[in-house]
Formats: sequence, C-alpha cells, structure tokens
Amino acid sequence: MDKQQEFVLRTIEERDIRFVRLWFPDVLGFLKSVAVAPAELEGAFLEGIGFDGSAIEGFARVSESDMLARPDPATFQLLPWRGEHPGTARMFCDILMPDGTPSWADPRAVLKRALGKAADLGFTFYTPPEVEFFLLDRAPEGPGDVPKPIDRGGYFDHSPHAVAHDFRRQAITTLEAMGISVEFSHHEVGPGQQEIDLRYADALTTADNLMTFRLVMKEVAQGAGVYATFMPKPFAEHPGSAMHTHLSLFEGDTNAFYEAGSAYQLSKTGRAFIAGLLTHAPEMTAVTNQWVNSYKRLWGGGEAPSYVCWGHNNRSAMVRVPMYKPAKGQSTRIEVRSPDSACNPYLAFAVLLAAGLKGIEEGYELPEGAEDDVWALTDAERRALGIEPLPGSLADAITAMERSELVAETLGEHVFDFFLRNKRAEWEEYRKQVTPFEVDRHLPLL
Repeated sequence: MDKQQEFVLRTIEERDIRFVRLWFPDVLGFLKSVAVAPAELEGAFLEGIGFDGSAIEGFARVSESDMLARPDPATFQLLPWRGEHPGTARMFCDILMPDGTPSWADPRAVLKRALGKAADLGFTFYTPPEVEFFLLDRAPEGPGDVPKPIDRGGYFDHSPHAVAHDFRRQAITTLEAMGISVEFSHHEVGPGQQEIDLRYADALTTADNLMTFRLVMKEVAQGAGVYATFMPKPFAEHPGSAMHTHLSLFEGDTNAFYEAGSAYQLSKTGRAFIAGLLTHAPEMTAVTNQWVNSYKRLWGGGEAPSYVCWGHNNRSAMVRVPMYKPAKGQSTRIEVRSPDSACNPYLAFAVLLAAGLKGIEEGYELPEGAEDDVWALTDAERRALGIEPLPGSLADAITAMERSELVAETLGEHVFDFFLRNKRAEWEEYRKQVTPFEVDRHLPLL
C-alpha cells in the first residue's frame, strides 16, 4: 500500500469518516457515485469495487458489463456540506476492466491518454477555466416551466440582492475547504448570472475540480433556496453561460508558449498550438459544445464566439491571446472561448490538447489574427479574411466530428461511437419538437 492510500485510511479513522463516496463521470459528463464503508476501502484500493457497467451511459453492453471502480487516493476530500459528525468523504475513481486494464469507456482514461502523449513530448498541460452559470429563483417544476433569474444585475454589479453575495461566499468557502482554489468571482452580464474562476492546475485535476464544482454549486444553491443551472443558453434574451478555458503547456518549469521579444511574447510552439486549435475547431465542437442548446449560445450573440479565428486581446475571436504582463512571461497563455460549462471536461480537455499538439507536431502555420470585431464584419468580409464559421447546430457539429480522425483517435473507438450515437439521438428528438416560436408565428397565419 502506498503512502497516499495510508494517508486516506489514517484520515478516515482520525476524522470519524463513516461514508466514502466513490465518484466517476459517465461518457456524457454526468457524475456517478457509490458509497462504501471505510472497512471496504483497503480492498477497493487493491482490487476496485465491482459494478454493472451496462447500467451507465456509454460504458458497456450487457454481455460485457462487469467493471471495477478503483479510487484514486490523490483525490480524497471531505464533503463539507454533509456535516462533521459522522463525516463523509469522496474520491474519484479510475474505471477498470475485470483484468485490471483501463476501461475504454472511462472519460478520465481518455484524458490521461492525451496527457500521456503530451508528457512523451515533454509537456505538462494546464487548464484554468472561467465558469459561468445562472442562479434561478427555484428549480423547474416540469416541462415548459422556466424559473426566473434571482436578480436583475449585470456585469460586475454589486447589487443589493443578498442571495448572490451570500451564495458566492458560501460556494467559494466550500470549494476551498475541498482544496479547490478560486481566483475570482463576480456577477456576470445576464441577470442572475455568476462567474467563478478556478486557479490553474493540471488538466486532470481541473476536470475533477469541475465535476466537484458543478455539484457544489447545486448543493449550495439548494441550501439557499435557489437553483443553479449550467444550461448553455436558458434565456433567449440574455447571454449564455460559457467556460472560457485558459490553456498553457510547460516544459518542466518553463512556459512553452512564452518567447521574450516575439509578437505578443508568443513562442513558435504557442503559435502552432493555436493553429492546431483553429484547424480542428469544427470537428471537436461537438465535444466542447455537446448539447442542442449549446448552439443557441454560440449563435445567440452576447460575446459568444461564432467564427474560427484568433486575436490578441480580442474577445470576439474563438481563441484569444490575453494581454502580456511585463515580467510575467510564465503567465503567457491561450484562452479558448468556445466551450460551455455543461460539457464533459475530460473529453473537452482531451480534444483541445490533441488539436494543439497536432499543430505542434505537424508545424501548422498560424494565420493572421483578427483585430476587428468579428461579429461586426459582413459575411463577404469574413470570407475575404479566411474566417470560417463554427458549426451552426449540433447536427453540423456531428457531421464534422464523424469525419475526424483526430477526435476518433483521441476519444478511442468506443467513446467516439457512443458519443456520436447519443448526439444523433438527441438531434433527432429535438427535430421532432414543435416549438412555441413555430406555434406563435405560424398558427395565427397558416
């Protein structure tokens, strides 16, 4: 037994932990959990806990359903909202086949493979995200029921609505009690819309943190009598919720994206990484924006990036190079603005990394950056500049993904096939709907 496992078992005994929740994501990014008694943990570390994989979205067919969840002791944390006595803790799990090999259906394994490829090239991948979401006055009560935002505040507003201030304070306190560091928090543009930015960490830790983050936001909101939603675009008249994600590669302690004296202090490696993101953007959008509703955000205005381009400090671009801070070369980074906060972070980070590494390996050339407001250009002006649109719907994104060798290789055959089948089914179900817009527009006239 290693030292981390020993630390977990000792802490459980010393802190009177009676329940340990083993967490793992399914292919769509929903959190799954099984609670075990502390006495079972030593065996779980050695052999894993068996479960029926065929009951989990995208994991296995009935004929091959036996799987194991083995807890990762490095992810051990107490759950502050469950009370102190007796305590409850959690650990994320790696999903294994019965022979002990990694499951081809485990999103954490998908990201670990991508990080392993980066490590083979000498890189460590960091992904601090800015997470946006809405606070609503209550949970939806059924189909067609749309709760209201808790306030009418706007960007950076210090509105006198006590719920938002108390919520953010409690949410951040809870995150930090679980070892998740927060950099900033504030009211976003939309009424009731919040943003909390996580401090940088390696991509696997960040993905685990995001799964925890979404649960914490919902738990704290429920305790405050309100409802937190990560739906990309819940209101047509207000901006959607993004997950602007900052990316950086390090070689040891050296920022691989930094080169003193170059344009924007951006190295050749950084430029090739951006070129990879742009080249492969359409084919990975179904992963970074995986819901029908995601495209209402991408094409609904409110600073959402609709076109494949990059720019320096240009918030209309899909990829932005933030302003360089003198004497802070280590902070040189890339911001990808297309992902939304409802994606599966493990798969999203994996495809973003794979696209960037492809640009580095193949020596992709970075096109000229967009210095104008891309939304204000005409279609002809964008075409003249070589700026192509992102997929306009989930159907378009699926079509682009189906043709992608890069995404298929990154996700693995099983996850790739299941993800596409699930998204096709979602699109077909969506296409059958008769919307209020159609009824309001056509029923009185036709």
